Amino acid sequence: MSTTDQTARDTQDADEQVNGVPTGEDRVAIPGMSQEGETLQEGRNQAGEPEIRHTEHGDVSGVPDSSRAGRFTSYDVADFPPLSPKLEDWRFTPVKRLRGLDDAALQGPAPAVSVSGDDAVEVTSVGRDDSRVGSAGIPEDRVSANAWSAFREATVISIPRDAQVAEPVIVTFTGESEEPAAQHVVVDAGTNSKALVVLRHVGTAVLSQNVEFSVGDGANLTVVSLQEWTDDSVHASSQQAKLGRDATFKHVLVSLGGDLVRVTPSTRFTAPGGDVAMYGLTFVDDGQHLESRLFVDHSVPRCRSRVNYKSALQGENAHGVWVGDVLIRAEAEGTDTYELNRNLILNDGPRMDSVPNLEIETGLIAGAGHASTTGQLDDEHLYYLMSRGIPEDQARRLVVRGFLFEIIQQVGVEALEEQLRASLEDELARTEN
Repeated sequence: MSTTDQTARDTQDADEQVNGVPTGEDRVAIPGMSQEGETLQEGRNQAGEPEIRHTEHGDVSGVPDSSRAGRFTSYDVADFPPLSPKLEDWRFTPVKRLRGLDDAALQGPAPAVSVSGDDAVEVTSVGRDDSRVGSAGIPEDRVSANAWSAFREATVISIPRDAQVAEPVIVTFTGESEEPAAQHVVVDAGTNSKALVVLRHVGTAVLSQNVEFSVGDGANLTVVSLQEWTDDSVHASSQQAKLGRDATFKHVLVSLGGDLVRVTPSTRFTAPGGDVAMYGLTFVDDGQHLESRLFVDHSVPRCRSRVNYKSALQGENAHGVWVGDVLIRAEAEGTDTYELNRNLILNDGPRMDSVPNLEIETGLIAGAGHASTTGQLDDEHLYYLMSRGIPEDQARRLVVRGFLFEIIQQVGVEALEEQLRASLEDELARTEN
């Protein structure tokens, strides 16, 4: 190499640095952070408070574990402490309304499962010893572990390798009992496959459910989880996805019905090139508690994630909860992530808790951010519509439709989108104006 070429190369290398940290080859650094992440005062977190200490075997009583990096997991319900609002995972949840899902035997009948769609998709019932069961995730809380201990058979939905499934696969769970029950579901998307799977929950149930999504290398899986339970239902669903190399996963969560519905979707990357999009919509009415707690675990380089959740709330004691945890581990260089939560309060009485959490253990990433807003209807929007002759009640509905329909459009099944739009119209018709 000539002296001139070497000088040019040295100049290029110097340009590919931020605060002395190399940024070439997809190693993008955040200004002010080192390769190891932001340096904190020993024993203190970013707020200057004493740092959290992790414990083992689920013994977290009195310790507000706010980090996902060391979150305890176990298949054994006995390893988890009794539920308490002192526990970070349960501080917003009215645990008394779980009706035994955390400690009962869960011997009630699970909702019946029916499947329609492409014949290429195989649906089977398997025993607990099937290798696909437990391959995508381990329970992270007491309710999920209780369901793991109690289920007898799992429903496995298999999309074959290289299959391009054009027709949506509709999986309907129909509950007909108020006895506490457990259920386990596995969706296995083979290498380079593509499919859209809809999990639709209807009827009456008191259900703890574990759902696993195994997304193979190069696969493209879209999942829509609809909670349209009757008003007296209770549903806790842990939905865990594991992505292979260059896999694409889209998760759309829509919660409308039920007394208490708590869905905890999570995504974990196992190889570079993964791409995940997570969308959510909840409409919370009088007395309802609808909770979404999601987790995106960036543990490998060059993966991308986007999160967009929206909620509308109306009526006395309507309670919505959204907690979004994104973890970028030290080895996850080149990560690109952003999460957004927006909430609309339609009248007096509702409460919304929104908590975005972003943990970054390396500064060598493409980008990371989060945002959360909660507010009432924009008076300027209403004034604009009313000044053009639209009555106030109709103007309010138009604004709410525009706010929520963005998420409905992500479902990808026109017939279901029409039904959801109709359901939202019914909800809006009950809004106090």
